[in-house]
Amino acid sequence: MSRYVLSLWLAFIAGVLSAQTMTKDDLSYLSKSWKGERFTDGRPKVSDDLLKRAMKIGIDEAWTVLQNEGYINQFDGGWKSVNDSVRIVGRVVTASFMPSRPDVLDAVMEKGKKEGRKGATNAWPIATLQRGDVLVVDNFGKIKDGTIIGDNLGSAIFNKTGTGIIVDGAVRDHDGLSQIKGFNAFVRDFHPSFLKDVMLMGLNTPIRIGNTFVMPGDLVITDKEGVLFIPAHLAESVVGIAEFIDSKDRFGKEVMQAGKFSAGEIDSQWNNDVRDAFIQWLAKHPEEQQITRKQLDEFLSKRTW
Repeated sequence: MSRYVLSLWLAFIAGVLSAQTMTKDDLSYLSKSWKGERFTDGRPKVSDDLLKRAMKIGIDEAWTVLQNEGYINQFDGGWKSVNDSVRIVGRVVTASFMPSRPDVLDAVMEKGKKEGRKGATNAWPIATLQRGDVLVVDNFGKIKDGTIIGDNLGSAIFNKTGTGIIVDGAVRDHDGLSQIKGFNAFVRDFHPSFLKDVMLMGLNTPIRIGNTFVMPGDLVITDKEGVLFIPAHLAESVVGIAEFIDSKDRFGKEVMQAGKFSAGEIDSQWNNDVRDAFIQWLAKHPEEQQITRKQLDEFLSKRTW
């Protein structure tokens, strides 16, 4: 990297941190592969319909699709959750915290006051949330004194989003959070302490969560295995292929158990008889995502799983 490029990059980062948020233009540039609608802050706006469909896909299938596309740093495991039966699916809003430093914190609070922000900095991202958003927080893995929310802020998050929160750090008030029906939190751990000695240094900026690179506007899905961040511009393709793989697997198990096709016929490139049977099977299962024979042929011609 040349000194000129490095100086531009450092200037960009400094601008982001001093401003607390990325400009719409900067965020749009970094996510320029997204060609669809955006929120006013520049975040890609994955459709509500796609969020509903993403609730039904498996992380294993979606992860495989991303791997094949070259996106190898999108999954992270090793989480605890408030409610194992509730999936978190939505559009990412990011927040980045750092260890507190008095002079910088004074500047952050002064700027926040001028911008009309209220309360401690951990409440500032919550005020920006919309329906279908998921707040994803980099709190550098801090547990004691790293509890980003308790049940009061958890209720505020759920009332705004209908989803939950993902924290590379901790939360408190596990019992209270578990009583918020439909809410979930993926965290590194739980702790009774209150949040202190940290400050918000980035809102809707790129962040690192474990081994992943996370962008504002990503589609995030969770299950018991962990958390997967899907770049917005790949969301439609990943969900569609994951739906197909899920349906294909259910079809394959059913027809093999019925003795209609052998394992060799199902686990290899499908012949026309299997393809026709699959389309007929889909027609009898309206709960499955429907595809045409042409779409099926296209899926299978590009098969990499």
